[in-house]
Amino acid sequence: MSSAFTTRAFAHRRLRTLAPHGGGAFAAAGAFTLCAALFTLLVWALGARGGAPLGPDRAVHQWAVAHRSADVVAASRLLDTTGAGPLPYVAAALAGWTGCAQRTASRREVSAALCGVAILLTGQALRLAVVFALDRPRPPVADWAVLGTDWAFPSGHATTAALTAGLLAWAALRSDAPRGAVRLDVLSCGCWVAAISATRIYLGVQWPTDELGGWLLGAAWLALTLPLLSALAGRPAAARTAPPPGGMRH
Repeated sequence: MSSAFTTRAFAHRRLRTLAPHGGGAFAAAGAFTLCAALFTLLVWALGARGGAPLGPDRAVHQWAVAHRSADVVAASRLLDTTGAGPLPYVAAALAGWTGCAQRTASRREVSAALCGVAILLTGQALRLAVVFALDRPRPPVADWAVLGTDWAFPSGHATTAALTAGLLAWAALRSDAPRGAVRLDVLSCGCWVAAISATRIYLGVQWPTDELGGWLLGAAWLALTLPLLSALAGRPAAARTAPPPGGMRH
């Protein structure tokens, strides 16, 4: 392996190593501030309208209801189940576990797995506080193609998916997997979040701004909590496996 290639590989892994530290802390603070501000603005706008549809909410909802088919509804219901229930919590635990450098049942890995679940649980608690404070009605029951519970904003499925996908992407970025595999993992997480929100709108139980609110809340909570999880998880695997520039690891 050439020295130039080794140096590039080392630099790439070092950038991933430094993500939770230094500039990463400023980026996390900036992301939290932006997402929290946008979420607060959205809550204010909905509160001022008594929870009534906002912007393109009604038009998008009516289009989705008018363009349903039995096969797509069935597929949407199946995908919809992945955004709730035990699966996201299992994924959150696995993200915390695999975000550590070692894959052994040590105290660090167990603690990180529990922290991943705690991030999801506390994010849901925060969401429920907003749900019952705002009391935003869902779309008309006659338009539902799946059961909806509680109030509409922010979407529980969108919040859960955003938090879970963020945790999984965090674990992927900390791994020593090839760059292409990491990118594919992160892209898959984003596509899953978008698909979950699309199914909620298509099935008629959420307004588009409910989904937007779930994304913003999830992103803000991740920006606030992932630095803590990173500190608990310790040095990323990419840092421990990266060879020094100009040399090979034996």
